[in-house]
Amino acid sequence: MTTLPASLPAAPEPLSSPVFDSHCHLDIMVGNRQASSGDPVAQAAQAASATVRGILDDARAVGVTRLVTIGYDLASSRWGADVAAEQEGVYAGVAIHPNEAHEATPEVLAEIEALAGRPEVRAVGETGLDYYRDWASKDDQHASFRAHIEIAKRTGKALVIHDRDAHDDVLKVLAAEGAPAKVVFHSFSGDAEMAKKCADAGYFMSFSGPVTYKNAGYLREAAEIAPAELMLVETDAPYLPPVPHRGKPNAPYLVPLTLRCLAEVKKVHPDRLCEAISVNGVTVFGEW
Repeated sequence: MTTLPASLPAAPEPLSSPVFDSHCHLDIMVGNRQASSGDPVAQAAQAASATVRGILDDARAVGVTRLVTIGYDLASSRWGADVAAEQEGVYAGVAIHPNEAHEATPEVLAEIEALAGRPEVRAVGETGLDYYRDWASKDDQHASFRAHIEIAKRTGKALVIHDRDAHDDVLKVLAAEGAPAKVVFHSFSGDAEMAKKCADAGYFMSFSGPVTYKNAGYLREAAEIAPAELMLVETDAPYLPPVPHRGKPNAPYLVPLTLRCLAEVKKVHPDRLCEAISVNGVTVFGEW
């Protein structure tokens, strides 16, 4: 492993069975999208001067062998698809984030669909609904979400959902539109009841750093009842770092901390959960 800058968290104990990061933002981590003054976590990540190759090397050193870099606008989607085409073990998701739903014009959505047809692009996302922020109207968000659902169905790619304070409406839209064959709730934020609804529908739940937080007992309750065959693990890097690194930049090499928390909640050996998640990864994103 490369020597990590002092501003970044120390590497955890490596996993003894490989796993992958189902959701991160490589473009933000390496500074392809310059962080604003209102985004100190991304600023700190970019100050470390990471490279895609370095991020992959650090992740693989602890058993995180692959990752999916996720788009949130047209520029990040293009960038992610191109990087995934160049880098072994990297795949991409492409979409317009619900906070940017006002940008989801027919022309932009047509390019997202074209990108989704590329073999290195394995997901349409992140899309969905965000009622925490009012950066885009609910009408724009719903229209964009429905359009992305149709793109996922036409291209046969997994749908990766951003759901913030919008659980009921996300489920309603999926039911009304007809969900794609593969649906992932990124950085799952629901409680046990929401997890049960997702499990009943066959939706995958991807757990991130907040499941390790002391005040997030509801997330651990959700993880406890989530079927192992419907679970994924992610970082959302450079955001949402697991305990004990809250406030520092996240990165794929920190997946083991979240994975071990989930294994403890599930009362299974970490290797067993890694194996289940790796199988799920092939189901959702296809053969690596």
